[in-house]
Amino acid sequence: MDFGIICFPTDTSIEPQDLGPALEARGFESLFYAEHTHIPTSRRSPFITGGELPSMYSHSHDQFVALSMAAAVTKTLKLGTGVTLLTEHDPIHIAKAAASLDRLSGGRLIFGIGAGWNAEEMADHGVQFADRWKVTRERMLAIKRIWCDEEPEYHGQFVDFPPMWCWPKPQQAGGPPVLMGAYSKYVPARIAEYCDGWMPIEGLFADFPGALADIHAAMRARGRDPAGLDITVLAEVSDRRGIDPARLDRMVSLGANRVLLPFADFPRDEGLRVLDEYATTIAQLG
Repeated sequence: MDFGIICFPTDTSIEPQDLGPALEARGFESLFYAEHTHIPTSRRSPFITGGELPSMYSHSHDQFVALSMAAAVTKTLKLGTGVTLLTEHDPIHIAKAAASLDRLSGGRLIFGIGAGWNAEEMADHGVQFADRWKVTRERMLAIKRIWCDEEPEYHGQFVDFPPMWCWPKPQQAGGPPVLMGAYSKYVPARIAEYCDGWMPIEGLFADFPGALADIHAAMRARGRDPAGLDITVLAEVSDRRGIDPARLDRMVSLGANRVLLPFADFPRDEGLRVLDEYATTIAQLG
């Protein structure tokens, strides 16, 4: 079991060039940064967990710039997007950014993807909410072509470009692993078609084993071996309970290979104290 953290890189929190080395020094495997390009002030889309939207959603740095800052001052720390909202990015541009970060970091990028929940936000990027998963699919397939082909081209309903030259290619053969940061009845087929793993939120739904079985079946139906599926779980850790060993044991038994612990937009000193607390608890798990 590997442990990482997931958070927003905000303009009020510990900076990536401090957080990255602190994680590496404490034995954490990975740093995952979330993103939102902006938050429309209309706020018509309700926050997915209810209540008021935390300010970190509208105060985050660019995801790839922040990860690059962390990459420059670390050697082994894996760098994850948790998640990249493909409805908000031109696929040619994001393919270039991801390939560049993967190559410059020595092959340390993990590419978590999603479609997003804020309809007004994606509409500002020219994507209608009803089309979000169709757009996500085409953009991810196009990105994979750009990563892998010498003269990539793609022709779809939402993405259409003729043969091009686009380097660098990612350091990792075939591109960084792609993790699906969502779940619905359609997700198994999506993972089987264009992803290498799944990134669910622990405790979000009851039948984790059933969902995993559906993903495995969908992969086998496409001729893919599910044995190599990356299962990265976002753990629910409360201030009161901290890390619950029983819940972590359950994740391991279900097949998770990585747990991402939540990390708020803490300033530097407070953030380092939280990392120390996490590291101590993880060490005690044995």
